This record gives sequence, C-alpha cells and structure tokens, in this order.
Amino acid sequence: MELLHHLDVDKKSRIPMYQQIVDSITNNISVGKIELNYKLPSINTISEDFNLSRDTVEKAYNILKERNIIVSIPRRGNYVAKVETNHKLNILFLVSKTSSYKMSIYNAFLNRVGVTSKIDLAIYHCDEFVFVNTLKNAKLVYDYYVVMPHFKNDKLQHASFTDSTLEIIQSIPKNKLMILDNVMPPLLEDKDVTAVYQEYDNDIYEALKQAMYKINKYNKIALVYPEKSIYPYPRRILHGFRKFCLEFEKDFEILNEICEDMEFKEKDLFITIEEGDLVNLISQIRKKGLQMGEDIGVISYNDTPLKELLGIATMTTDFKIMGETAADMILNNEKGRFKVPFKFIDRMSI
Repeated sequence: MELLHHLDVDKKSRIPMYQQIVDSITNNISVGKIELNYKLPSINTISEDFNLSRDTVEKAYNILKERNIIVSIPRRGNYVAKVETNHKLNILFLVSKTSSYKMSIYNAFLNRVGVTSKIDLAIYHCDEFVFVNTLKNAKLVYDYYVVMPHFKNDKLQHASFTDSTLEIIQSIPKNKLMILDNVMPPLLEDKDVTAVYQEYDNDIYEALKQAMYKINKYNKIALVYPEKSIYPYPRRILHGFRKFCLEFEKDFEILNEICEDMEFKEKDLFITIEEGDLVNLISQIRKKGLQMGEDIGVISYNDTPLKELLGIATMTTDFKIMGETAADMILNNEKGRFKVPFKFIDRMSI
C-alpha cells in the first residue's frame, strides 16, 4: 500500500499545499486506505515526487503530529498513530460567562472551524477554581485550548489572572494555546503565546477620541462602572476613561450604577457597560421628558442589533472578527498576536 498513489495534491487549488497534504492523509486514514502503524513516505520523498518545498511537507507532518495522528520515531520515520480522524480538530473552548458577546465570539469561531471539528464549550463563570480544574482534567486531551481569562477576586472585582490560573495556562504547550479576548499581563511579553485580544484601556481611550466631535457638546461625562459584580469588568476600562478625561480636561464622574430617581443635569453624558443600567437610564430619561441625544447623551459599551435598532451609540470591539480570526489562525497553524478593531459607532443617542 503506497501513500503516494493516494495523495491528492492540486497546485491550482487555493488551499495551501501543506493543508492539502494533511487533508489527504487524514481522509485516506478515515476510509481505511492507510492503516494504524503504517509508515509514511519521508518528507524528502513527497517533496521530490510532487515538486514541493521540503518546508511545505514538513509543516504538514508537524500538524499531523500535533493532532496525534502520526508519530515520529527517531531514525525510523513517521508512522500512523491514530485511525479515528472523524474530527479534524479537537478543541476546548473555555469561556468566562454566557453573555451574548461571549457567545457571539464562540458562534463565529464555531461557524469558521466547521462541523468536522469537535469543540467542547466550557463555562467557568469567572471562577478561578472551576477554571483550573477544567484545564487539569483536560490536559493532553485536546489539539487546541482556546481560553478567555477573566476572573473575580474575593471583593468581586476583575482580575486578569491569579497565581494558580497563570500556572495552569503556562503548563499548556504554547503551540496548542490560544488566548482570546483578554491577555494575562505576565504573558504580554511572551511573543510565543498566540492571542486574539482587546486592549481595554487603550480601546476606550481611542474610541472616546473618535467621538470627541459629539462629546464636546456635553458638560460632564459619567461612566457607569459596576465596582463589584458576579461577572466583573476589566479595570483597565476605568484607566482608559480617566486618561481621556484628564488629558482633554473633561469633567467626569464614575458611578457604580444607575439608581432609581437619579438626578439628571442638562448636557450630562452617560457611558453604560451593563445592559440593566442602560435600560434603567433610558427609562428614566423618558419618564423625565428629556430628549436623548440632546438633553442627555448615552453611549453603551459593546454593540448589539437591539442597540442599533434603538439608535444607541456604542463603543465596541468586533466579536465576529475575534472569533473568525482565532479560528483562521488555528486552521492555518498560525502563531502571533492580533489586536481586534475597536470603534465608536455614532447614533442618535449622542
């Protein structure tokens, strides 16, 4: 049984050559043309017979090794180690909470990776203990570990990492790790860690600069930032907001929540993060007969179709791009960092 007779490589195809080799070998294993312990042709043999670069073939073999489909035995060659290849990839997707935003990322990732890959979704609710134990139980099981690191401390405040969560993350092979949404500060300097992420402090700072032409008509900016929450928000949002207001000499205030019967002053601008605060704010503006976008300004953090329908201005990252980019990097075995775009969307509420 000779693999070269079955290897399907089309140089006119847009699919990368290394990916064609990976797909061809896994397909041949699936249909029984290649059996367990079969010795694959050498990298040089495939390179010469198909007129491909050695690096291309080596990349394909490395992907197959990472997926535990083949194993390399020194001085003997590469052998088939697994014949169950119904799923191209086995991925653990570890999410901090089940918000619409996190699920948008997950759904975009899922749609991009495709139904032929097996993805296990796990929710750890910003809980350090659940996060660590989920990864301990999953070690050596998955081809990739996609994790969103958001934790809460004893005061229900946000933490990007703890000692135990950092330790378990660093125990995962870097070629199998994808950090999503929020990069742990100790990993920022490690260029070998792959990440698709937001920059919370710089993002809100730059978005407010984009909105300056609208912000200038307001006398005071109030950021509604829940100091304590079951699902807390990064404190870097506060840092970026303060930096903007101080640098551009804007009168500002930080509120914990939108209270009932709150006193409004004309030309106040509110920035809300939680959906409940946004609903309460709009309700009170309407009850008091104020004009949103004229008397009182409103900007909401993170865009949704409903906010677009209601004409609510937003500052938002692109969750679809985040999920799709992470999927593409895994599918193409790419490493590196990708900062997801963040922007201000102008609507009638401001």
